[in-house]
Amino acid sequence: MRAASLPTDLQDVPAPDSLDAPPDDALADLAALVADDLLACNRVIVQHMQSEVELIPRLAAHLVAAGGKRLRPILTIATARMCGYGGGQRHVNLAACVEFIHTATLLHDDVVDGSQLRRGLASANAVFGNEASVLVGDFLFSRAFQLMTADGSLDVLRILSDAAATIAEGEVLQLVTQNDLSTTEARYLDVIQGKTAALFAAACQVGAVVANRPAAEALALSDYGTAIGMAFQLVDDALDYAADQRMLGKTVGDDFREGKITLPVLAAYHGGTAEDRAFWCRTIEASEQTDDDLEHALVLMARTGAIDATLRRAALYAEQAKAALVSFPPSALRRGLVAVADYTVQRGC
Repeated sequence: MRAASLPTDLQDVPAPDSLDAPPDDALADLAALVADDLLACNRVIVQHMQSEVELIPRLAAHLVAAGGKRLRPILTIATARMCGYGGGQRHVNLAACVEFIHTATLLHDDVVDGSQLRRGLASANAVFGNEASVLVGDFLFSRAFQLMTADGSLDVLRILSDAAATIAEGEVLQLVTQNDLSTTEARYLDVIQGKTAALFAAACQVGAVVANRPAAEALALSDYGTAIGMAFQLVDDALDYAADQRMLGKTVGDDFREGKITLPVLAAYHGGTAEDRAFWCRTIEASEQTDDDLEHALVLMARTGAIDATLRRAALYAEQAKAALVSFPPSALRRGLVAVADYTVQRGC
């Protein structure tokens, strides 16, 4: 049986205009600095999504068509290049590995959450069904582990496999805290560190490992990735209540309807009146919601400054990310990574 094929006309990476571009352009500029490697990574992704089981490349083609910024693989490639890696393919293959882990978790998350939109298009589970999405997610995880083992480094295998396990723990912890307003802020931060920041940290850390840099540099890049991931998720949680649906790429208010405990909810709950807290208990803990409740939740968040507080916390993590890079020599790539830290926050402003 001949393997079904995927489209290969992936979107070209835009050329940079300036290293001093505003934050909205920071990710595009960093991608442009590693354009050839990023295109090679896209080719590896397409190649490893092939299968003789026709449904797999069909669903994979749906994911490719939905786009995505490739933020995590860009970070792997950029950190490796900043650390002096050259003359090989390891950073490209591991960037593809990171993207497979990320995409697999998205497929599983959309099934768990019952999401109907992903990146502005119908989610894979909405098009192909929950069973297919879960199983193709498993397929992508297996491809990720094939790329890890092919790399041959036990350090790389440890870092990325640990991240995969931590992501699963973070998702389960989020499930445990769902609808529970007694969740502490520290517990919430544990959730997003696991489900989001762990992969950012691993994506950046392996950049130093493939370049054979000292452990201190690998740790610094892990710290950078962790802080970027924390900022990124905080902004995502704020955008679920503050964004235009077209910009968000998914249905606004999904977290509210699912009873997820996020920092905007915790800030509004603890900063509100007794009447406000009763509203949150009804809508989040008891899951008793009317059509007007999301709009009222937005009013309460505005009154308590919950969204602003969340974005300020994200900005603090962005500053931590930039501080983690100070030990690296000045370069265009370091400037690009610093600018991406600002980008993670500015996309929510």
